[in-house]
Amino acid sequence: MRVGHTFTRHFDLETRQHELFGMDLGEGPSRRVLVTGAALYTVWVGGLLLILGVPTQLLFTFYFAPPALITYYGAQRSRRNERRWNLTRWALVIRYLTVGHRPIVNGGRRAADRTEWLPLRARLGERSETFLDLPGMGVFENALGGEEPKPTAGRPAKLDSRPRLYGPDHVYRARMRTRSGRRAEAPPAAGAKKGTR
Repeated sequence: MRVGHTFTRHFDLETRQHELFGMDLGEGPSRRVLVTGAALYTVWVGGLLLILGVPTQLLFTFYFAPPALITYYGAQRSRRNERRWNLTRWALVIRYLTVGHRPIVNGGRRAADRTEWLPLRARLGERSETFLDLPGMGVFENALGGEEPKPTAGRPAKLDSRPRLYGPDHVYRARMRTRSGRRAEAPPAAGAKKGTR
C-alpha cells in the first residue's frame, strides 16, 4: 500500500503583530492569537459584566483566566491534525455532540427527518454505556436517546452493464448529426468516385 504525505503544514506562514498602539512588541504574537483572544475576552468579560457586574478580588481570576487559557491552548496546533488549531477541533467536537450528524438524503434534495439523525448515544459510542454504568447516572438513560437506527434498504440492484466500443466512424456520424441537426452521411472512402443514385 502506498502512503501519501502532506507537506503543506511546513509552508504555513503566520502574520505577526510587531507594534500595538505605538508599543514595540519585538517578535510579536501571532495576529490570529490576538484576534481570537480579543473576541473571547469581549464575549466572556462582557457577558459576566452584564450578569454579575464589576468583578471583586475573588471573581477577578474567574473573569480573566478562562479566556486566557482557551486562547493559549486553543491557538496551538492540534496533535491529531496539524493543519487545525485546537480551538477548531474543540468546536467540531462540541458541535458533533450537541447537533450531531445530519444525514444527506438524496444528494441534499430532501432534509433529513429528526428520526433519521444520529442519536447522542450512537455519537458517544461505548462511552455512553460506561457513563450510564456509573452509580446514579441511570437517570440520563432517556436523555441519551435510543440505539442507532438500523439501516433499511430494499433488495439489491443487479448491475448488468455491457461495455461497448464505438469506432471513429460512428463518433464522426454522431458528431455530424449534432452539428447540422440532420443525419450526415459518412465521408466517402478514399479513391471512391462521386456518382448519381
